Amino acid sequence: MKAVHFGAGNIGRGFVGLLLHQGGYELVFSDVAAPLVDAINAVSSYTVHEVGEGGADHEVTGFRAINSATDTQAVVDEIASANVVTTAVGPTILKFVAPHIIAGLALREPGAPPLQIMACENAINATDLLREEMIAQAGEAWDALAGGAVFANTAVDRIVPAQPEGGGVDVTVEPFFEWAIERPAFGDDPPRIPGAHFVDDLAPYIERKLFTVNTGHATTAYFGAQAGVERISDALADDAIAARVAAALEETSALLAVKHGLDPADLAAYRSTILGRFRNPSLPDTVWRVGRQPLRKLSRHERFVGPAAEAAERGLPVDALVAAMGAALAFDDPEDPQSVDLQRLLREQDAAAFTAEVTGLEPEHPLFGRIEAVVAQRQASL
Repeated sequence: MKAVHFGAGNIGRGFVGLLLHQGGYELVFSDVAAPLVDAINAVSSYTVHEVGEGGADHEVTGFRAINSATDTQAVVDEIASANVVTTAVGPTILKFVAPHIIAGLALREPGAPPLQIMACENAINATDLLREEMIAQAGEAWDALAGGAVFANTAVDRIVPAQPEGGGVDVTVEPFFEWAIERPAFGDDPPRIPGAHFVDDLAPYIERKLFTVNTGHATTAYFGAQAGVERISDALADDAIAARVAAALEETSALLAVKHGLDPADLAAYRSTILGRFRNPSLPDTVWRVGRQPLRKLSRHERFVGPAAEAAERGLPVDALVAAMGAALAFDDPEDPQSVDLQRLLREQDAAAFTAEVTGLEPEHPLFGRIEAVVAQRQASL
């Protein structure tokens, strides 16, 4: 069995690649970073180091890497004979992955099992996004290719912090991980991925993760940055910050309970687990790394506005989420281009125009005025 994975970064090697290796797949990494590709090909194994309670070391072997920027045909040829294709490149990069998969599908042997495709991204229904890109780019040729692939959305969760200097291609991660995968697409032949769980309805898992892990992580980062704290674990050691993060997650859990019928007690336990992960002192994550790209994080379907908008539409509390967005507006990191743009927009636009452009909300939406107010408050302090 063979798996082609796009994105040989820390998530690719330390999470997706590790589990595919444990499932018995021969691993082919595809990446455009030549130094990383060369470093992977220079070793015969690498180690995934789990740090924190219950952590262990896992050796990965049986892999190689291809530079898809300079050796496109080699990637296409690998896809033509692969069983599985996965990605961890970021949702906006999927459009550049699509043509490689299309070309690989066109070369597959007649009668070969369908290629199993999963985009493992921090986005809702990322595999659907990849499939739509492939259909659009293939055009009329898609009808002949469609039967050669099956697509399954996934929800992935593992904290992979900034890596220590001199670690080579080894990866440091937390012990906890979750990989939920849509089951129906695979029929009687699901991929072999130890530790993954297959579900009939992925939506609750995706939103539980995004609106707890992603919302909580970013909330911690923005309140931590405001308080002058450097590390995520240290931010949650501050009782005032911890209380604000907990309050925001109680609001997202209330939405998840109403929307998906999830058990409030189970959600409380999940929140506790997530906050415990963030407090792991062995993960040297900084508020500046986690808080980067604030404009994306404040957009319409992301971790703040997404759940807060749905909660507001249902008449549920959103005070803590709005306060977290206020903290995000104060995120000022000259080394992060989106942070620089955020502060520029706050200076150049009035509160209503800024709120509309950044959040994508209509002025009549019940959340709009709440965000407009914290925008105006931030602008008054500039």
